[in-house]
Amino acid sequence: MSTLGLEEMKLNIPKHIKYWRRSLKTFLPHHYTGNDSNRMTLAFFVLSALDLLGDLDDALTPEERQGHIEWVYRCQLPEGGFRAFPGADFGSLRNESNKVWDPASVPATFFALLVLSLLKDDLQRVKRREILEWLRSMQRPDGSFGETVGEGGRVEGGSDTRFGYMSAGIRWVLRGHVEGPVDGIEDIDVDKFIACVRGSETYDGGISDAEFHEAHAGFTCCAINALHLLDRLPLDPRTSQKDEGRLRGVSNLPLTLHWLTSRQTLTLTEDDFFDTYGDETDSTATCHDSHSFIKLRSYPSARGHNSFIERPIPDFNLKYVGFNGRCNKIADTCYAYWVCSPLKLLNHLELIDLEPIRRWLLEKMQHMVGGFGKHAGDPPDIYHSYLGLAVLAMFEEPGLKGFDAALCMSNDAKRHIEELEWRSAIWGV
Repeated sequence: MSTLGLEEMKLNIPKHIKYWRRSLKTFLPHHYTGNDSNRMTLAFFVLSALDLLGDLDDALTPEERQGHIEWVYRCQLPEGGFRAFPGADFGSLRNESNKVWDPASVPATFFALLVLSLLKDDLQRVKRREILEWLRSMQRPDGSFGETVGEGGRVEGGSDTRFGYMSAGIRWVLRGHVEGPVDGIEDIDVDKFIACVRGSETYDGGISDAEFHEAHAGFTCCAINALHLLDRLPLDPRTSQKDEGRLRGVSNLPLTLHWLTSRQTLTLTEDDFFDTYGDETDSTATCHDSHSFIKLRSYPSARGHNSFIERPIPDFNLKYVGFNGRCNKIADTCYAYWVCSPLKLLNHLELIDLEPIRRWLLEKMQHMVGGFGKHAGDPPDIYHSYLGLAVLAMFEEPGLKGFDAALCMSNDAKRHIEELEWRSAIWGV
């Protein structure tokens, strides 16, 4: 059972803490076996969730905290970057010929740095110069970033904005917004990456994984988060900021905002996929199926069209609203983050009504054992449970810490990074 009664519409913090402590202290279910190589990412979700719930300090003894820090550093490679899990470590047998099978990866390095910050490490043992050099090698000539360096120095992995976002995150942690050389290390080519993002913008305002592909909320979020971390978002006309002539991403902000807000959907379960073009509920006041939410005025059915004629538009509140990642898809917990995060960073979260989204998460997606499922009725999993919690933190849910949408972690953890002495020295503070 995943639905809570209306009178219980609240975040069940004790249950969520229990769920996340169980994920931290015990073996994960066998379904996660295939994700063993993503263990650094899973570690971030678990520790960051407990941090958002304000339980991380109580959940870990000093010895356990230090043990986790040492585990992360064990995954650091001599040439810079972090491996995704210890299983690829050859130990003393590692050499020039086999190290290609034990590569540093962009996601692992990004999450390793965030995990260390959650554990309040000073990052002094992080090979900063080596990582910044390695990060430059991860950028392709077209400006995109890959995941790892393979044989012959070839950049492997996708070229979509996920890796660009995490690369921007690594850069932000290790050097902030400073452009140009730092400690003698050249910067990545920021302008080329921005051009790559702009090339992935679609005709309808979203951002895709590549030019001329379909827009996707995940890619859109990663692109906008990256632009924020690089200080290259479009300037807000409501402020007095002056444009310094730097290339910026999101070339048509109103269209992108329209696309993001259009990801709201009433298709919350498989049953909602059934078409009701011909039934009596297809009206401006009662329509509820997937064809009718955002675009009814533009593409109405015949009955829907007739329902507008000489009738006032009713004023009513929707009880539940979810988010999808692409047009005509079912609502999914994770897309609440992938849509709300860019809206927050673009300073336009006010364009959506938060209450029906909150109610959808708490009544439809929150599970009785803690955590959140992917779809209504699904059991909880680490990925969707964390992003569901992140959205509520973004909405300033009571009992959760303040949230940074770009790094997808608490403001406390971000502040820890910003206050590191060696990092402040880069800024001349």
